[in-house]
Amino acid sequence: MNLRKTILAASIAAASVSTVMAAEKMPEKPAVPTLGQVMEATGISVNGYIDTSYTYLSGTGTFTPTPGTFAAGGFNRVFDRERRSFNVNALDLTLSALPPEGFGGLVNLTAGSDAQVIGSTGTDTADEFDVTQAYVHFAKGGLMVIGGKYVTLSGAEVIKSPSNANFSRSILFGYAIPFAHTGVRAYFTPGGSAAAPDGKWTFIAGLNNGWDVLKESVAANAATDGTIADEKTLELGVNGSVTKSISVAAVFYSGNESVGAATTGQRDLLDLVATFNVTDNLSFVLNYDKAEQEKALAGGRTAKWDGIAGYANYKLSDAWRTSFRAESFDDKDGFRTGVNLGTGGQKWKEYTLTLANTPAKNVELRGEVRHDSSNQSSFNQPDGTTKKSQNSLGLEAIYKF
Repeated sequence: MNLRKTILAASIAAASVSTVMAAEKMPEKPAVPTLGQVMEATGISVNGYIDTSYTYLSGTGTFTPTPGTFAAGGFNRVFDRERRSFNVNALDLTLSALPPEGFGGLVNLTAGSDAQVIGSTGTDTADEFDVTQAYVHFAKGGLMVIGGKYVTLSGAEVIKSPSNANFSRSILFGYAIPFAHTGVRAYFTPGGSAAAPDGKWTFIAGLNNGWDVLKESVAANAATDGTIADEKTLELGVNGSVTKSISVAAVFYSGNESVGAATTGQRDLLDLVATFNVTDNLSFVLNYDKAEQEKALAGGRTAKWDGIAGYANYKLSDAWRTSFRAESFDDKDGFRTGVNLGTGGQKWKEYTLTLANTPAKNVELRGEVRHDSSNQSSFNQPDGTTKKSQNSLGLEAIYKF
């Protein structure tokens, strides 16, 4: 009996050893690499996001027109223009190869309702697709040069929604500054790398077609009198850290512009942004803009506008954060908003409170309430009347990949 047990145990042990050896000899099935891993292996980075939302506006989202001047009032929102609707704001895709030394490039494509807003003059803004950026890149030491189409240097907010603290964009983002430029831009970081400045001071200079202009010679770029701004716009900028917790950025634009003006004239913009990181959880941001355009109004008069926006951002926990924004925009001649054009313009203010949650690494959910007001009864209502204020609610879901 003991012999039989011994033989049985030996047989089981031999079978186990054989199984283990077979398993060791059998190669594991290799994992299928993702598209991102394949692209990264070739030095190309792929990323993007999907941005969806629901908006509720107490008004129609448009300004009342100036009698005899505009057939319809301009929008009083930047992207969130739907009065009561679910919306696909953007499907954003970016492919880039930006080595710290040598040549590279970047392409940023946007599909969705946002594309109709940011489309530059000379492109088809009727569809929901936009080549937001497309440029060749060269870097060597502290110098970096890009040529093509790229986003503006100005403003505290950007086109890419995940990089902003609030759902709705500021007044300044939509009415004080441009979205993008086409031309050539150079960055220089003394004693550092322009591709990764790490808080060092960076100086920037560029020459562009103008504000949101891809092709300067098209008829859509003409002023009311038919003149077209085909001279270039100069951009000069500087940014860096004043202290460990304070950073600043300043940019100046100057060049001829035509769109919306009575005749082509020189437009100048000064944009300042200061960021104060008080603690790891608390930060404040200030953004100031001042601009003017010569010959923009009837009789050759100069149009002027300026504004200031302040942000308070607080991280409640790893998953929750909140942001409060307050701003004031003085469209002194109504040139940017179309309200009281040439006869006093309007003073427009807004206050926005946003609460955001990150339930997963690549997902952010946002909810916000906003109140806009003006010294003019300029907010159109669904019943055909106008009011001096408008309230809104926004719900947003962002998935990043």
